[in-house]
Amino acid sequence: MIKASFILVTLLLISCSSKTEEQRTEFIHSAESMTVKDYIILQRESSDTTGTVPTDGKYIFNIAFAEWDRKSMGEKVTVIIWGDSIRVTYEGDGTLTAGKGEVLDEGVIMKHKTGNWIIAREKEDVSLDEIGGCTGGPTIVDFKNKKYWMC
Repeated sequence: MIKASFILVTLLLISCSSKTEEQRTEFIHSAESMTVKDYIILQRESSDTTGTVPTDGKYIFNIAFAEWDRKSMGEKVTVIIWGDSIRVTYEGDGTLTAGKGEVLDEGVIMKHKTGNWIIAREKEDVSLDEIGGCTGGPTIVDFKNKKYWMC
């Protein structure tokens, strides 16, 4: 009886986890087709003033360039958040060599040992000595000021 219960619970957990991945994929695809009007509504409903991860949704961030005195130069990205997952795509409104809609970065949102939010690919990324900017380490995302950091 205990063995049957264990198997039933395991199967239930497996089915729930795959459903969650399907929901995540569906959410990201629907978020990618949102309009400017949808952005404005999301910005009003989930304005981030504390530096915490915003609620699930689609946001427009400025790109901050580490080598250009922290200026954005008018470049923008779309940031899609689903739980602890993040995808950053280029808006195509500037002079980057990336094309409009190109995925610049994606991974898991984690808090680095410095207190900065990063886009991690491995749990060890939170302990790296070098992050963001031109280091080759994980990218820094500033949720409070809506900035995505690049070199």
